[in-house]
Amino acid sequence: MTNLTYLEAAVVGLIQGVTELFPISSLGHNVLLPALVGGSWEAHLDVASPESPYLAFIVGLHVATALALLVYFWRDWVRIAGGFLSSLRARRVETADQRLAWMIVLATIPVGIVGLVAEHPFRVIFGKPIVAGVFLAVNGLILIAGERYRSRASLAADKRAVATWEAELVMAGGRPAVPPAPGQPGRGQPGRGQPPGHARIRTSGHPEQADAIASDRRVSVVGYGKAIVIGSSQILALLAGISRDGVTMVTGMARGLSREDAARFAFLLSTPVILAAGMLKIPDLFGPLGNGIHGQILVGSVLSFVGAYFSVRFLVRYLRTRTLTPFGIYCLVAGLASVVYLGFIQ
Repeated sequence: MTNLTYLEAAVVGLIQGVTELFPISSLGHNVLLPALVGGSWEAHLDVASPESPYLAFIVGLHVATALALLVYFWRDWVRIAGGFLSSLRARRVETADQRLAWMIVLATIPVGIVGLVAEHPFRVIFGKPIVAGVFLAVNGLILIAGERYRSRASLAADKRAVATWEAELVMAGGRPAVPPAPGQPGRGQPGRGQPPGHARIRTSGHPEQADAIASDRRVSVVGYGKAIVIGSSQILALLAGISRDGVTMVTGMARGLSREDAARFAFLLSTPVILAAGMLKIPDLFGPLGNGIHGQILVGSVLSFVGAYFSVRFLVRYLRTRTLTPFGIYCLVAGLASVVYLGFIQ
């Protein structure tokens, strides 16, 4: 591992930050990249070896990814933590923030237990490049099918989310723009990133925070049982090629959440899991496995943070009005192409 170069660390760090939040599997990309590049990359970056220092490196980068999520959602986590603490003091759960806090706690337990018990065998058995390519293609099919066969409840939730989104923005100090004359372009037409069929909204307050609060309220009524099912889907991400956020979003939509709410809930659920996974590997990076690469770790972590922050910033807006299908097509094509190249061409 002492041969890890700054270029390798920078590329892996940026890929980790971006692909952890985009529904295209960070572990899958980090397994496939060295195999596809070959040479020293393949020698230095082997995730499937029994005691892989590379795995410690990329999982350690999870701390930077989780910090980016905490920074972006810091207001939300303050509310959620406050709800959790107030529920403990009062010994009851009444408010939306309190319910959401306990939903996150309960939904994180299954993946936490399975991760502690099965992470090593899953990595050694399934962390091979060709297998990762297969699962990346499977991930693409999951995303495509999740959009193609969305339930009526999820589609109806999209419409309710749009209505709530507009109402909350008005309450936060915004107001719908004046609609133009029929057939004429103008300020009232939907703009890029705005819900179709609704006017662009001008605000003077904090519209994104109002939107976040409204989304949390909608998610909080889903119930603990569905939250556990949604959170448990993260277990599939132990398979290199399956995206944690992707399967969580699809499961959330299958349980009746709007796409926007499913994405937001997925990001909230993934934060403690990603942070815990990273923290467990931090001691390895400051032990023998990290000798001679502390500078590379720092570079990779900084780029992982930057990539994750701008990724979540983009995705929160993108998934308000757009689908997971393009990501599914990318994963399907990239996964199949990787299998063909590694299995028959290389």
